[in-house]
Amino acid sequence: MSKPGSGLTYRPLVDADTPAVLELLTASLAGGPTGTRSAEFFEWKHRRNPFGHSPGLVAEDASGRLAGVRLFLRWQWRSGGRAIEAVRPVDTATHPDFQGRGIFRDLTLRLLEEVSGNAELVFNTPNGNSLPGYLKMGWRELGRVPIAIRVARPAAFARGVRGVLARRPSGGTARPVECGLERAEDWFAGGDRGLAELLRERAAADVTDTRLAVRRSAEFLRWRYGDAPGLDYRVLTCHRGGELAGLAVGRPRRRGPLTEFTLADVIVRPGDRGSAARLLREAAARSGCDHVAGHLAEGTEAAAAARRRGYLTAPRTGMVLAARTPDGPLPPDRSTADWRFALGDLEVF
Repeated sequence: MSKPGSGLTYRPLVDADTPAVLELLTASLAGGPTGTRSAEFFEWKHRRNPFGHSPGLVAEDASGRLAGVRLFLRWQWRSGGRAIEAVRPVDTATHPDFQGRGIFRDLTLRLLEEVSGNAELVFNTPNGNSLPGYLKMGWRELGRVPIAIRVARPAAFARGVRGVLARRPSGGTARPVECGLERAEDWFAGGDRGLAELLRERAAADVTDTRLAVRRSAEFLRWRYGDAPGLDYRVLTCHRGGELAGLAVGRPRRRGPLTEFTLADVIVRPGDRGSAARLLREAAARSGCDHVAGHLAEGTEAAAAARRRGYLTAPRTGMVLAARTPDGPLPPDRSTADWRFALGDLEVF
């Protein structure tokens, strides 16, 4: 597919493009969530995703040099018992020698046409720089996904916040956060451990909630947290009567001078606020971080327990959600209230 007068050819992304794509993404977007754009992470994200391979397009000049790349991550939401196929625009870059020629827009609109037959929804969390471009292409800004924070080490947190406000560098090379929680890779490698029964009970209760949510399967959770390369996810569990009653997943990370336990997921049996409270408490007590941060969707056991465990919604934080259909804008009455997110649905992608 050539664009008249541009000297560029647009074609589907193929596996052989991966090294050049990683080089282009690194030059445009730096190292990503792991600090390095590795082939292993790219393979995990775009080829091993249980929702399907990511469709992608590249733009190249007559010599075969990549001028731009655009990928859509496949996703699946459920509303009650109905599955909703979706894609999330990710990993887009334009080579500096080709900027200002509309490549970002061309790649995006062309890929929207390609997925229009097998996706109902297109969603992403653009930053302030990219949001205006998406709005011009038919996306609607639906609101901000709020983040709740629980301070775990008040003195260290206060020092870190003062450093951020004073814009003081943290100093030295950032060392890995010391965290004694079990690694997700090891936990998910240990077998079922009662997870299947927990997920069955959760799915049966959630079928009456019409908000868009990911139905957690063992396959999905293992891919998302156990197999994610370079992200150091950790697991907390709680039991009742010898059975798995709840599971929380998060990752320790540095936020400038602060250490944060990014709480990605909390799954408990229906109505079990006690287990949710215990997991939230232990995330703060055992992660070794200055604070815990996560999104706790309204109406969930975790959200109810968080209010009694010192989790407070932080002002001016959270990702902006924007969405459209492949064929055009969403209805004007849609908002973030139509979703039941876990932070793991949004972060690192």
